[in-house]
Amino acid sequence: MVDILSRYDILGAFWMTVQLALWSALGSLILGTILAIMRVSPVTILQKLGAFYVNVARNTPLTLILVFCSLGALFILEIYLAPRDAPDSLAANAYRWAIVGLSAYHASFVCEALRSGVNTVPVGQAEAARAIGLTFGQSLSQVILPQAFRGAIAPLGSVLIALIKNTTVAAIISVPEAAAIMKTIIENETGSFIVFLIFALGFVILTLPIGVGFTSLSRRLAVKR
Repeated sequence: MVDILSRYDILGAFWMTVQLALWSALGSLILGTILAIMRVSPVTILQKLGAFYVNVARNTPLTLILVFCSLGALFILEIYLAPRDAPDSLAANAYRWAIVGLSAYHASFVCEALRSGVNTVPVGQAEAARAIGLTFGQSLSQVILPQAFRGAIAPLGSVLIALIKNTTVAAIISVPEAAAIMKTIIENETGSFIVFLIFALGFVILTLPIGVGFTSLSRRLAVKR
C-alpha cells in the first residue's frame, strides 16, 4: 500500500477535486442566485425562463451535461476556454469545461434552495419594503435575500456536499480528480478494496466537516420569529 501511495499522486487528485468543488460552488452560487431572482421576479417571462432552466437542468443527468461540454462545446463547436496552442491545452480545457458543467447543473439546486429561503421571509416584510418606497431590486437585495440566505444555509450545505461527490463524474472527460486516479489504481494494482476504502475515507473527510459546519451555522443564524 505504501508503494501505491508513493507511485500515484493521490493527494494531488484530491486537491484537483477540491479545486473543482470550490470553483464550481462559486459559479453555481452566482448563477443560482440569478436564477432565484428570476423565479421570484414580478416579470412573467423571467419567471418562466428561470423555471425552464431549473426543470431542464435538474432532470438532465450530470454525465450528459459534462459529455456535452467536452464533446459538444469543446470538440464540435471548438469553444476553447484555455489557449488551444498550450502544451496542456486538452487537460486545461477539460478542467474548465468541467467547472462550467458542474456549475450549470448545481445552479438549479442552489436556485431552489434560495427560493425555499425566500419562502421563509414573512410576506409582511416585502410589503413593508414596498410601502416605504423601495423598488423590487432594493427590497430584494436589502430585505429579502439577506434573510433568504440565512434560511437556506442548511440546503446550500447539502448542495455543496452533493457537488463535492459529483466531481467524480468529471473523470469521464479525463479530468484527473480523485475518482479518475482511483480507477487507474484499481485497474493496475491488487488490493483494490483497500484502495476503495482510502478514497471513500478521503471523501468523508471532505464532506463531513461541511455537513456539521453548515448545520451548526444554520442554527446560529436562524431568523427567530
